[in-house]
Amino acid sequence: QVQLVESGGGLVQAGGSLRLSCVASGNIFSINSMGWYRQAPGNRRELVAVVTRGGSTNYADSVKGRFTISTDNAKKTVYLQMNSLKPEDTAVYYCKISSRDTDSTAYNDYWGHGTQVTVSS
Repeated sequence: QVQLVESGGGLVQAGGSLRLSCVASGNIFSINSMGWYRQAPGNRRELVAVVTRGGSTNYADSVKGRFTISTDNAKKTVYLQMNSLKPEDTAVYYCKISSRDTDSTAYNDYWGHGTQVTVSS
C-alpha cells in the first residue's frame, strides 16, 4: 500500500505565500506522475499542477505564473510553491501520485487526505 502525507497548509493573507509538501511512502517501485489538486466548498476537485516522470509540467490557467510544482525523487516528495495567493485559492489541497509497485505492471492513483489552505482578503 502507498501512503501520502501532505503538510504546509494554513491561513495566509492575500498576496502571501505558502509551500505545500507531500511525502509518499510504501510499496512504490516507479512513479509516473505527482500532482496537486484542490477542492473548494461546493466545487468539484480540480487539477492545480502535475509533473510527470519525464519532467513535464502542467498547470491550471488560474495558477500559471504564481504556483510552481517541483519534486525530490530520491525523497519521493512533491512540493507546491504558491505565491501571490488570492482568496479564490482557498480550498483543500490534495496530493496525488500515479505509481506502481514491484508486483504489478499497472499504475494506480493514490490520494492524500488533504491540507487546508485559506487566503484572507
